[in-house]
Amino acid sequence: MKHAIALMSLALATPAFAQQAPANPQVDYDGFARLVTELAPVRASHRLAWPDFVRRARAEGAILLDARTPAAFARGHIKGAINLPFTDFTAESLRAALGPAGDRPVYIYCNNNFRDHRAPVPLKSAPLALNIPTFVNLHGYGYRNVWELADVIGTADPGVEWDSAAAG
Repeated sequence: MKHAIALMSLALATPAFAQQAPANPQVDYDGFARLVTELAPVRASHRLAWPDFVRRARAEGAILLDARTPAAFARGHIKGAINLPFTDFTAESLRAALGPAGDRPVYIYCNNNFRDHRAPVPLKSAPLALNIPTFVNLHGYGYRNVWELADVIGTADPGVEWDSAAAG
């Protein structure tokens, strides 16, 4: 009987214990949520219409960053863009691709800036558009001069210079 009561006590205690995930000091959801909230007004003021975006992105010293996968980048990207996939963002990889964090302007875009809705720029769920985490992560790594394309354009629109494997 004592053994049965002990087993029942253990069984009843297990769900509560199982619900408590161990702390992982390498994952900070609350810190990420704070960063997103703090950056909302910054991001709002760092979104540019296509004509201003492309003019600035082509200026001396500017970086046009495409954070999509290498395969998507190879199928097509805005001419002059460099590729560093979002999944590869670390302090080291960003420094190698963009230089040290600082005031150098970085211009970003994603699939959701294109109305084409076909490869290489199929639409993503709006709240999950790559612009948002890219902007937040770049700021989190110390890159403060980040600018985002605000408009929706087409890959064949006038003034859009598009590079793709199919083009050459």
